[in-house]
Amino acid sequence: MSAQIINGKEIVADIREGLKQEVEALIGQGIRPGLAVVLVGEDPASAVYVRSKAKACEQVGIHSEVYKLPEETSEQELLSLIDKLNRDANINGILVQLPLPKHIHEDAVIDAISIDKDVDGFHPISVGNLVIGKPSFLPCTPAGVIEIIKRTGVSMAGKRAVVIGRSNIVGKPMSLLLLREHATVTVCHSRTADMAAIAREADILVVAIGKAKFVNRDFVKPGAVVIDVGINRLEDGKLAGDVDFDDVVDIAGHITPVPGVVGPMTITMLLKNTVEAAKRAAGRK
Repeated sequence: MSAQIINGKEIVADIREGLKQEVEALIGQGIRPGLAVVLVGEDPASAVYVRSKAKACEQVGIHSEVYKLPEETSEQELLSLIDKLNRDANINGILVQLPLPKHIHEDAVIDAISIDKDVDGFHPISVGNLVIGKPSFLPCTPAGVIEIIKRTGVSMAGKRAVVIGRSNIVGKPMSLLLLREHATVTVCHSRTADMAAIAREADILVVAIGKAKFVNRDFVKPGAVVIDVGINRLEDGKLAGDVDFDDVVDIAGHITPVPGVVGPMTITMLLKNTVEAAKRAAGRK
């Protein structure tokens, strides 16, 4: 019996329609959420992501500003722009597209963004609040994954969850959000011994390891929810996730295809954080 393929388009459309109505209500009260996206350099994948974010903002009524800076932009010039955006009352969220050119320190850039406008959820204070359970902007990809799992109807409470990957952007915060949902969580990584055996214990398997088709049916417990965060370009130019979809689809209970689910959900959570930031700035929360 094949898995239920999770319909990302349907989930995204539903959430964005709700956000659109919320933004319309805020605009009626004189509050228009605003997002600034900063792109340094000409990385093709980053340029695609930035265009997608601007289009999504337009779709729900969020004011957006895109700053495209040349590759040779200095760290100080970038920090000066962030300082200007921090002080701009029309901007509620600031996102600096990663990766940055090698001569710019990512940590310095992330630290410079106001905690009140950290809609990516990457600032050390946001991360600390996530760890201890205080309100914070949640990292967009892990928050989107949690929403996807909820939409399957599968309760996370008491379930075994395995996260493959321990990055600061996905793996680590993913494990914390699953804990928040009362799952019992194991994190696997490049040094994990007998990873497939550990993964097979999972009722919920989230894969974010950056290796195309790394996870096959040997990693999957029959009926498990499998969320594929990876996106990799193959030699033939096609995109593939970290999960071998064709090999796993007939053993999993629910599964996300790549592309089309986690990527659009990440952008949707960015919109949600921006709306939340606008409400906080207006004293609504």
